[in-house]
Amino acid sequence: MLWLIVLLTLTAICITFLGWMVSEPGYDGPATGHFNGSTFENPGEVPDKDFFDVMKWYVQRDQGEWTAVPEEEVTFASKPADAVTDGMVITYVNHSTFLIQTAGVNILTEPVWSERVSPVSFAGPKRFRPAGVKLEDLPPIDLILISHNHYDHLDIKTLKKLNETFEPRVIVPLGVDQYLNKEGITKTEALTWWDENPIDSDITIHAVQAQHFSARGLFDRNKTFWSGYVIDTPSGSIYFAGDTGYGDFFKEIGERYDITVGLIPIGAYKPRWFMKPMHVNPEEAIQVHKDVGADISFGMHFGTFPLADDGMKDPENGFFEAMQKSGNIGVNFKLLTEGDSFELRD
Repeated sequence: MLWLIVLLTLTAICITFLGWMVSEPGYDGPATGHFNGSTFENPGEVPDKDFFDVMKWYVQRDQGEWTAVPEEEVTFASKPADAVTDGMVITYVNHSTFLIQTAGVNILTEPVWSERVSPVSFAGPKRFRPAGVKLEDLPPIDLILISHNHYDHLDIKTLKKLNETFEPRVIVPLGVDQYLNKEGITKTEALTWWDENPIDSDITIHAVQAQHFSARGLFDRNKTFWSGYVIDTPSGSIYFAGDTGYGDFFKEIGERYDITVGLIPIGAYKPRWFMKPMHVNPEEAIQVHKDVGADISFGMHFGTFPLADDGMKDPENGFFEAMQKSGNIGVNFKLLTEGDSFELRD
């Protein structure tokens, strides 16, 4: 019995030490409506799941089936053009990574090409589908958008490679810039909700509200912010939701902006008692599309990394089931396979 106590104690010490090692610096600024001077908060009565909730989830996990897709079964995108000046082309890489090409500017959302999204390379959620665009086939990248600092959205290994090759500007929520600067990525610009940042005379980035949380370790929870983005372009506005739970703020986004294309998450939503505050399910994702008034939307954040209890096909199946419900027939919301592109020509 003594050996078990010693083993559990050593394990707890190791986890705590690793959690401390990977915790990152937080935002240092004045208190605001959603920053209390130490941590960021979601407005309203949003349940904040703590460490004990996380442990309860891990103990009770009932994860659905995942099956790795080999590279030979994936249709990779053709090498993208160096630039698109006529309309916009949006290529789905997978997970939350899109290549957006418009007005001569190449934008990547949440670039993740690593095999695991984790603080360590030997454990943590592994990739079950290859990225639909090869990293070496990317055109010159001008701009990167990061919605928050979780490992499946801020992949520092990939960001460093892109920074070495292209030195793009990187738009992040408040506080995330400090971590990137520490890692040698210095062309960062931090925004809070409803800020705007002109990229050039044609493109402006707006940070918009999302409902989520942040952390890279055990001791930096909510020390940096989270957001979605609206990308204004000459060919229409693109709404990138990032990670988010459902809330009334989507209607405000729809009122503030004329959305042409929505990029909306549909996965990592089970079990609902734990995931609901931070991740919409497929039915809620369809409502987000309606709330923001997008002309067309595409799903993301599904089928690549096992982040929650939904199986690999659950988000897709749940999405198609929800689309058949009364009130959703004819809704212009689609799912792409990695490597697929959507084109909107002027």
